[in-house]
Amino acid sequence: MTLSPREASELLRRHGLAPRQSLGQNFVVDANTVRRIARLAEVGPGDHVVEIGAGLGSLTRALLETGARVTAIEVDQGLVRALRETAPEAEIVSGDARTVDWTPILDGEPAVLVANLPYNVATPIVADLLDGVPLIERMLVMVQAEVGQRLAARPGSKAYGAVSVKVAYWAEASVVGHVPPTVFLPRPKVDSALVAIRRRPVPAGPPSVPPPALFALVRAGFGQRRKTLRRSLEGLALPADFEVAGIDAGRRGEELDIDDWGRLALAVHDRTAAD
Repeated sequence: MTLSPREASELLRRHGLAPRQSLGQNFVVDANTVRRIARLAEVGPGDHVVEIGAGLGSLTRALLETGARVTAIEVDQGLVRALRETAPEAEIVSGDARTVDWTPILDGEPAVLVANLPYNVATPIVADLLDGVPLIERMLVMVQAEVGQRLAARPGSKAYGAVSVKVAYWAEASVVGHVPPTVFLPRPKVDSALVAIRRRPVPAGPPSVPPPALFALVRAGFGQRRKTLRRSLEGLALPADFEVAGIDAGRRGEELDIDDWGRLALAVHDRTAAD
């Protein structure tokens, strides 16, 4: 059973803690919400679940109820002590998810990430895990609604940007739910979204183009959204590259899907390799 608002407040008081805004700490204190997240994550016995920013352990407990093996990562030392009280069955790792060594945590086995990610680090954490931790095959993350829209955005939408392309390169993503501020302690000023991310068997881009090269082109293309690709990629892509890729240089970055970006990156890569 998850912690009620009163129980969460009492736990914080007993450990001499308070939510830290600098770490984006907003603790879920609603049983229906954490069980809903655990259900949408589709995890159970035999699954290894990694939770980042486990906080007071409400979601941790809901995940443990599914029968999954849970590794909870928490950077706040005070919360680590509270977690050992509320979720003793979980393996608790004290550390920063942005710098932690994933090798001993995953031990060569695939895992599912399920997490209420702090608003200030959600995007880089998702991007870094997609880039560098292929054993995390699926994610269900609760993030600020605006962030969730960007992670799952499609070409042509206002939310579509460089991070949307990066996610689409590695995975398929969709918003699968919304969460109101009322289920958190303290209450944030924004709504949250639940985003499901499933890693592709192989990336969506051309195998011969290194991901950093493709993403560098994408970042430049979105650097000034109002500019056409001809202008935003000046010095990176030549008119001949657009012709080879079959892309109108008068289009804007937000109009291109991952396949378009892949063809353009391949044309640039092949030309520069031949020079």
